[in-house]
Amino acid sequence: MPLNHYVTLGRSGLRVSPFCLGAMTFGEEWGFGCDARSAGQILDYFIEQGGNFIDTANLYTGGHSERILGDYLSRADFRRDRLVIASKFSGNAFPGDPNGGGANRKSIIAACEASLQRLKTDYIDLYWQHWDDPFTPIDETMYALDNLVRSGKIRYAGFSDTPAWKVTVAQLTAQFRGWAPLIALQIEYSLLERTVEGELMPMAQALGLGVTPWGPLRSGVLSGKYSRANMTAESKGREIFVARNANERVYGVLEVLAAVAKRCETSAARVALAWLRSRPGVTSPILGARTLAQLQDNVAALELNLEAADIAELDQVSAPVLNFPAEFLKLAATQSYMGLTVNGRSFGPSFR
Repeated sequence: MPLNHYVTLGRSGLRVSPFCLGAMTFGEEWGFGCDARSAGQILDYFIEQGGNFIDTANLYTGGHSERILGDYLSRADFRRDRLVIASKFSGNAFPGDPNGGGANRKSIIAACEASLQRLKTDYIDLYWQHWDDPFTPIDETMYALDNLVRSGKIRYAGFSDTPAWKVTVAQLTAQFRGWAPLIALQIEYSLLERTVEGELMPMAQALGLGVTPWGPLRSGVLSGKYSRANMTAESKGREIFVARNANERVYGVLEVLAAVAKRCETSAARVALAWLRSRPGVTSPILGARTLAQLQDNVAALELNLEAADIAELDQVSAPVLNFPAEFLKLAATQSYMGLTVNGRSFGPSFR
């Protein structure tokens, strides 16, 4: 499957590439990432291969990520409409200003205007709530996003890193009131982070949300560079991300991942990405490449089709511990206590 094998995002007609290019690595302010020249090379390759989906945020590298992308989009020979540009609000770029961030109407509109200026564009294709704001009523957030859609400043809205119950309330509120609905969900999802399979992934499928996983290689831990014998971060900015993965569970996953990659005669990164793309509900994983070589290796995962046995082995070693559904509930759903079977699944009463 090439990058120009486009898929629709959620319950919408928006066509996006099967991988999204994450721009969090554009800029070196955070101790990792790349300069504007390297970012341009990465963008050139991604677009030449058919990629059209690019994700950034107002806070990434202090706004530099959006500025790098804006400079690229403003080239005289470039057609802005060929790309699907996503950015985010919620993060406070002005410490000390109580309305400098969050999901209230004032901060959303201000953040959008500022992102439009940095991106040098008239509109944002997909505008994400970066994370949950516990202080703002969800209907205020959804109405503000609807107003931005109606004004033409954004085309679609999505939520990132927000509890399942709150995404559900937001979506149903928008549907009942005739506002622009959410079309996508951005969450961390990888072989090392599968707890989203408890509630977030089933919710996304039920509500028609396309899922764009971030951290598919867990900050490079699943790239093949790290192992039980080597958990030393490549750069100081990555130390905290790598250190949190130095444990027996992660080592077990890395060992199986390396074994599968060796059998398939490919890289560990490609295997990890191919596994993620095989998961139900996943639309377009976000690749956060720092170099052109990394992006080229990652994009090649689209050509890798894992055998069922390989997927089963990776599933088993990375199986998450979920607080919902609890083991008893999963058992109850597969036992025919009342002889009721629907679509091959048996159901019965819940005993307590």
